[in-house]
Amino acid sequence: MKKILIIQTAFIGDVVLATALVEKIALFHPDATIDFLVRKGNETLLLNNPHLSEVFVWNKKKNKFKSLSELLKKIRLANYDKVINVQRFFSSGLLTAFSGAKETIGFDKNPLSFLFSKKIKHLFDLSNPRHEVEKNNDLIAHFTDYNSIRPALYPSALDIEFIEPYIKNAFITITPSSVWFTKEYPKEKWIEFIHQLPAKYAVYLLGGKENMEACKTIIDKSNNKNIVTLAGKLSFLQSAALMKFAAMNYTNDSAPLHFASAVNASITAVFCSTLPAFGYTPLSDQSFIVQTKEVLSCRPCGIHGRKKCPEKHFNCAYTIETSSLLNTLNGMQ
Repeated sequence: MKKILIIQTAFIGDVVLATALVEKIALFHPDATIDFLVRKGNETLLLNNPHLSEVFVWNKKKNKFKSLSELLKKIRLANYDKVINVQRFFSSGLLTAFSGAKETIGFDKNPLSFLFSKKIKHLFDLSNPRHEVEKNNDLIAHFTDYNSIRPALYPSALDIEFIEPYIKNAFITITPSSVWFTKEYPKEKWIEFIHQLPAKYAVYLLGGKENMEACKTIIDKSNNKNIVTLAGKLSFLQSAALMKFAAMNYTNDSAPLHFASAVNASITAVFCSTLPAFGYTPLSDQSFIVQTKEVLSCRPCGIHGRKKCPEKHFNCAYTIETSSLLNTLNGMQ
């Protein structure tokens, strides 16, 4: 085993889940050189990873095709033994198929998979649900084994030092926002939950700069005096480090859920329009899933989130009981 490249140019959570492949390959082939390719903006997720040699970055928003061409040249010069494509779109298929690697591996749903030397079925079967990490593991099972392992992020000592002022007393984190409306537990429901929290817990709201306004709204409408917004103030790895020390972390079905899995932090994931059976559930030792107890004919309304509720009632979120969130704080469900 010599040189391996992993390609995952999708979103934040997808990159986190793909780190499970890095962990697995490093475990089975400790002498291998492992590189990773991501879209610009996601490269900091891979900082400090002891198993990675080089991280390639594709700038999809500036000179997209020129950047892609330059990346392909670098990949071909690297003379990889294996290129593993976790992404299912044309651009990553192009990089894989023409990488010059001895073995090119990807999912059959990639439009250029017919050019790969090994293509793997990516099955989406709700009657036999599998985690996305397990599906990704199928790509490398033939030179490792069929048992998947957890993804991993590596906050640095400086990241830990940065969050130290926040971890002196008991606290929980809430990441209230999502890119998709139907994946986002409503702000008024988060506020209802916060009002019923035991007074001993500080509450830290997490997210990016784009979530600052939503977090401010929650604080303004909350009567909890121990709530602080850290949205836009922490890096990806600092957020993951903070989550590691929390009594519980509350997220939507979104990327921060996978941050928790990658540092084995206690996690409660709230699923609104999407289903746990889609394969993106938490993997931490202490993890909980909260969802509506009602049977709704409209749920799920799609594989991904939507910008609005098609039925205009959003009952998949509003019928979730606050007590279900509170119970997980005590290790119950």
